Amino acid sequence: MALLQISEPGQSPDPHQRRIAVGIDLGTTHSLVAAVRHGVAECLPDEQGRVILPSVVRYLPPGSGSGRHIGFDALAAQVQDPANTVSSVKRLMGRKLADLPGAGRLPYAVVDGPGMVAVRTVAGDKTPVEVSAEILATLRFRAEDTFNDDLYGAVITVPAYFDDAQRQATKDAAQMAGLNVLRLINEPTAAAIAYGLDQGAEGVYAIYDLGGGTFDVSILRLTRGVFEVLATGGDSALGGDDYDRALADWALERLGAGVHAADLPAGERAALLAEARRCKEALSALAATGGAVTLALSLHGQAAQLAVTHTDFAAATAELTQRTMAAVKRVLRDAQLDRADVQGVVMVGGSTRMPVVRDAVEAFFGQPPLTNLNPDEVVALGAAIQANQLAGNNPDGDLLLLDVIPLSLGLETMGGLVERIVPRNTTIPSALAQDFTTFKDGQTALALHVVQGERDLVADCRSLARFELRGIPPMAAGAARIRVTFTVDADGLLTVSAKEQSTGVEARIDVKPSYGLSDEQIAAMLQDSFATAQQDMQARALVEARVDAQRMLDATRSALAADGHWLSDADRDAIDALLQALDSTRAADDAAAIEAATEALAKGTEDFAAQRMNRSIAQALAGQNVENL
Repeated sequence: MALLQISEPGQSPDPHQRRIAVGIDLGTTHSLVAAVRHGVAECLPDEQGRVILPSVVRYLPPGSGSGRHIGFDALAAQVQDPANTVSSVKRLMGRKLADLPGAGRLPYAVVDGPGMVAVRTVAGDKTPVEVSAEILATLRFRAEDTFNDDLYGAVITVPAYFDDAQRQATKDAAQMAGLNVLRLINEPTAAAIAYGLDQGAEGVYAIYDLGGGTFDVSILRLTRGVFEVLATGGDSALGGDDYDRALADWALERLGAGVHAADLPAGERAALLAEARRCKEALSALAATGGAVTLALSLHGQAAQLAVTHTDFAAATAELTQRTMAAVKRVLRDAQLDRADVQGVVMVGGSTRMPVVRDAVEAFFGQPPLTNLNPDEVVALGAAIQANQLAGNNPDGDLLLLDVIPLSLGLETMGGLVERIVPRNTTIPSALAQDFTTFKDGQTALALHVVQGERDLVADCRSLARFELRGIPPMAAGAARIRVTFTVDADGLLTVSAKEQSTGVEARIDVKPSYGLSDEQIAAMLQDSFATAQQDMQARALVEARVDAQRMLDATRSALAADGHWLSDADRDAIDALLQALDSTRAADDAAAIEAATEALAKGTEDFAAQRMNRSIAQALAGQNVENL
């Protein structure tokens, strides 16, 4: 008789056999896979001993062998075949063409697809999800070859400022690559896990993460294995690639070319950007105070050279560095902290090797940043530690991860107002609920519009999804009770449900928004919420006053239609005059005047309302005796 094998929740059935779980840093410029081996997180190398995989895929014509090159092989062909060599695809995840004003600068053609943009290649149109899946599958095969076994699952990192569409696109790419996604976690949080466990750090830390294509900054509190994200922000369209372009444009300006890198033919543009990157990396390897690097370029067949110093590079990229520091200030303000409250600054991402970046961070915080761990590897290492725990291999570990959502979530209410259900910087996973009611008598359905943003008006926020709750029993306006619940899972993905309390009728939706949130929207949402706070407050007060006025008008007219014959002509004329006054005032832009007219109608109909109530009670009691009651 076979015995039933029993294990504790979260542990593998066989205590002597561990599940193989990996952490993957899917980066704009390069990607890595890491795993916990012999109790230590380490990045897994390829056959040549290289842990980094360039996030580049080159597509070949049909019938030419494998049909694609991935990683270093693709990177080597970037200058010769830029139209079919896709790099920095992370910036295209979950975007439409209208969301990419800089699409013309790319060396390959980008076209609109049914859900998001696609890259036009000789092998056909390829979506960012497909390209990312090629990179993830390569990392998966590397891990399976290392362990000579199948993977149980993977934790994949995303920029903290990735919105719901971009996170869903990343998850879709992982599933296409044959990976079981244990969790998506924010890149700064993964870095904090690696530093917190390896260095035994406690206190408040800033995570400054500047990668090839995205920038994140997060403020975290580390206490005895608890990693609590206090606030997060950044720019999903700012990274080392932009520093390359800025240096290339500076070189063209110095040569008097009269063009930007984006205006060059694809081959020349790719060669210039590759040379600018080489020059940038060579400068970073030099001492911050001295030396120069030669930047060689070919313009319209003419060769030219320029000597580039640290001062030149700092001047050419000053605006980009300042953008990162502006984001740091915003996140500190969100966390309600001063720069002096930060014990240390963790530098993440290969672009943080640039002296101009380290100098700016040190000048702002008044202390040198932490660079103990390899900035290229730290995110993958943290993800591997989290994956090992989620796979049940370290059930005794005391790591607790408390992440947050970057932007508020809410519903549209009458008048186009936003009712926030989940405020930004709420710890996830999380579930929050709020009760709503109907606006009109006999209303049997409720349309729900889910939005994301910090403004008070729906028009100024981003639409995520719409759905309907039907089957509400017909009642007087305001009598129904509909509970709307927002559930944000550990991956930062949203489910919204609505339930009518008396009947139990329910509707729900998994929010998978139409892909695409522009860089301007991401960067401007928080800025607009501060800059327009007074304006939004006034607009909200006006809309609320108009909604209350309309509710009062509807209720009074309904009562007059049913029982207006009880009134004397004088009383009826007085109420009609108040109705007309409120109706005309409601169209004005004066919230105080609308509220005053609403209050006047309420007082003017008090006696009428009392009469109606008395008659209703009298009718209910007619023919009854005390014993029956």
